[in-house]
Amino acid sequence: MKKIFTGFILLFLIVLCACSNKPTASERFDQYIKLWNEKKFTSMYDMLSTSAKETITKDEFVKRYEAIYDGISAKNLKVTFKEPTEKEEKDEQEKVTYSFSLAMDTVAGKVNFEEETEIVKEKRDKDENWYISWTPSMIFPQLKEDQEVKVSTIPAVRGQIFDQNDKGLAINGTAYQVGIVPGELPEARQETLDKIAKLLELSVEEIEEKLNEPWVKPELFVPIKKIDPMNTELFEQLMAIPSVQKQNVGSRVYPLGESAAHLTGYIGSITAEQLEELKDKGYSSNSMVGKAGLEQVYEDRLRGENGVTIYIEGTDEIIAQKNPVNGEDIHITINSYMQQALYEQLNGDAGTAVALHPITGETLAMVSSPSYNPNDFINGISNEKYNALANDPKKPLMARFNKTYSPGSSIKPLTAAIGLDAGSITINDTKQIKGTTWRKDESWGNYYITRVSSKVENVNLANALIYSDNIYFAQLALDIGADKLTNGLKKFGYEEEIDFAFPINKSTISTDGLSNEQLLADSGYGQGQLQMSPFHVAASYTSFVNSGNMVKPYLEKKSEVVPTIWKEQAVTKENAEIILNDLKQVVENPNGTGHEPVVEGIQIAGKTGTAELKQSKDDKEGSENGWFVAIDTNDPSLLIAMMVEEVKGKGGSHYVVPKVKQVFKAFVSH
Repeated sequence: MKKIFTGFILLFLIVLCACSNKPTASERFDQYIKLWNEKKFTSMYDMLSTSAKETITKDEFVKRYEAIYDGISAKNLKVTFKEPTEKEEKDEQEKVTYSFSLAMDTVAGKVNFEEETEIVKEKRDKDENWYISWTPSMIFPQLKEDQEVKVSTIPAVRGQIFDQNDKGLAINGTAYQVGIVPGELPEARQETLDKIAKLLELSVEEIEEKLNEPWVKPELFVPIKKIDPMNTELFEQLMAIPSVQKQNVGSRVYPLGESAAHLTGYIGSITAEQLEELKDKGYSSNSMVGKAGLEQVYEDRLRGENGVTIYIEGTDEIIAQKNPVNGEDIHITINSYMQQALYEQLNGDAGTAVALHPITGETLAMVSSPSYNPNDFINGISNEKYNALANDPKKPLMARFNKTYSPGSSIKPLTAAIGLDAGSITINDTKQIKGTTWRKDESWGNYYITRVSSKVENVNLANALIYSDNIYFAQLALDIGADKLTNGLKKFGYEEEIDFAFPINKSTISTDGLSNEQLLADSGYGQGQLQMSPFHVAASYTSFVNSGNMVKPYLEKKSEVVPTIWKEQAVTKENAEIILNDLKQVVENPNGTGHEPVVEGIQIAGKTGTAELKQSKDDKEGSENGWFVAIDTNDPSLLIAMMVEEVKGKGGSHYVVPKVKQVFKAFVSH
């Protein structure tokens, strides 16, 4: 009897322990919330009540959570539940209602809410436990069955770029969307489509594809391609064709077209590679990004931040909303008139020009030629037209003003400044030079340096600049020496990354230093391995009108124009004045290389340069680049550096001089 009683007691204790090990409703809900925070949706479904499972399958439940959370970019999910303070009655209660809080970050900002849910007791497989009476309101309180959560983007307005006089360089304007009303096509349908295709630089197949879209009806306007409103000739030709109509659509517009293409650049659809790189910055597969020029340089400031709305489709219920932040408008120092005037003077030649205000450092123009129309990229450039640009040997897609070239004789004023500062020459010193060729001694073998004119044999600094005497500056470079010439060039910013909004390639002296006498001598007159950007050439000449200080060019307009010095005393004040006076004579003296044509009423100081581009000294077929750098000294508000490629047979640098002078003349009268 005692053994039976003892066995009964043990059985009772086992049952009692088993009952006490069953979780309470709050403990079960706590388990559910932990799974929720870990986004273990499959396990969450297993804890749903029978009635909840009747409303949604496991696959639907998991996919719904995943789709919503992915769609709203849910991060930092935190679901919390405050457990009851009073002891729960495990056996008597059949259902309990609990409150929970949810917080998370989404693409539209933070989402926070509190919601209640019911926990019910159910018996399954002879085992009793608590289950969640799930409803869609646990995802969002506003959400009901058969409703969907949607995300819409509120586009930010892209910032615009304006010149110094608030004229648009890259603006949000209007383009013409050209389209066809199919029902109005004439009987000569094929002939009409051929004509439209040719004018729009499309294939007939591309047009037919648009006309055969499922939504198209005979009376509806079918968009075909955007065109530039400034192309009035094309517009008029298209409008004369039956069935062709146009609609005004918002578009990025580049009013200066080709003349500022390399400066402004253009925007385009984001690529898969760019999206992968920028996805954490709010970009999407539909984003437009700066592809080149200032559109790319200022992308982060221009693009703004799109707004986002998370809402319940078919209702007025908004879960979260973030308003768009429009992009920043940027005002730069470029003068549109100067930009266009320099581009027109280049007239399709492969070349470049940079204009600065030599006192303030304002960048007035940055021009590259030949060019392309950035509006074509916005409106949809054809493969044929793009390939023609990409394969053109003159490289119209390449900006030239920030690349480096052999500076030729445009470097001579810098060599002179270095020589004067080093005490290697004075204004009264002369070098006796006879004939047009020279070598240091027989150790140079057949290596000779050639000058253009032998009119003057006793050559001083002024004459050397007026006649652009290569032999004089080669000898001066040898007098200065490799170390002092190198250090002198570095005082003008050589071998230094240039701090400027638009990336500029740094100017270089040589790959191995001025390692031999011939290389040193050639460097003195701008040959050798010297490489300098047109932008840097222009900047270096500012030292001659700023008491020897080299001004730092800048691009973004300031509320107060205060010049910044890039290189203090690149040359001494006294020697800067000497060189400036000599550069005046390069233009005013009838023997000066920059004399013709004479421009009345403007006093220009300048220096020409012809850079020979040869594989070796013995190469007779090398090409030539022509330079002219000039400053208006009566009113030092304009400095221009222009370089034109392939001037051999066109007069060398003399081909460039009238182009620059014409711009000075136009600028003064403007």
